Amino acid sequence: MGVSVPSFGVEREYVDRARLTESEEALVLKMARNRGIEAVAKITTYNMLPTPFRGITVQGRDRIEGREVSHLVLSVSYRKWLEPEAKPAKDDLVIGDFWAGRARVVKKTILRHSNDEFRIATPRGISVEVCESVLANLLDGRFTLGPAVEEKMMREVDWSKPLHFGKREDLVSAGYGHKDKGSGFFDLQIRIRGEALIIEQVFQAIP
Repeated sequence: MGVSVPSFGVEREYVDRARLTESEEALVLKMARNRGIEAVAKITTYNMLPTPFRGITVQGRDRIEGREVSHLVLSVSYRKWLEPEAKPAKDDLVIGDFWAGRARVVKKTILRHSNDEFRIATPRGISVEVCESVLANLLDGRFTLGPAVEEKMMREVDWSKPLHFGKREDLVSAGYGHKDKGSGFFDLQIRIRGEALIIEQVFQAIP
């Protein structure tokens, strides 16, 4: 289609079965620009497990205001990677074999520990200060395990990848990624007693 869109500085994170060619990337970047993402930071492809289908997301560059980070994200469908019956919705933008709806705004909150920064989903029912205190204790290993938690499972938690923090009643919920990419994430249920952290339960979500 003769599309030429600069892709300098764009990060790519492609799974093995979903790698875009240069010409396919150009179409995806054109679509992102038409949907309001003028500066693309990252193109990601992913598997829609447990199905054989695959998808694409395009992320715009970050806008930072204090502790809040926001960026636009566009979900892109590719006809060749979906079921034969898949088709665009009425208001979707269609370019070649690609289509997409509207870009959405994703907001995250910056947490800090020592010289490191972590970006998590906007905390629910808990202050940034408490989030950072819990984060510091977890990173430094200052916690104990309740009787319902297996130590073996905890060895699979990637402490460098906090996903979210929230609070419901007297428990803090902390989401963390798995050490093995694509293996899901953990939800830790934590009780705070004074300065002590007790991980009471751990749930694992497996894709």
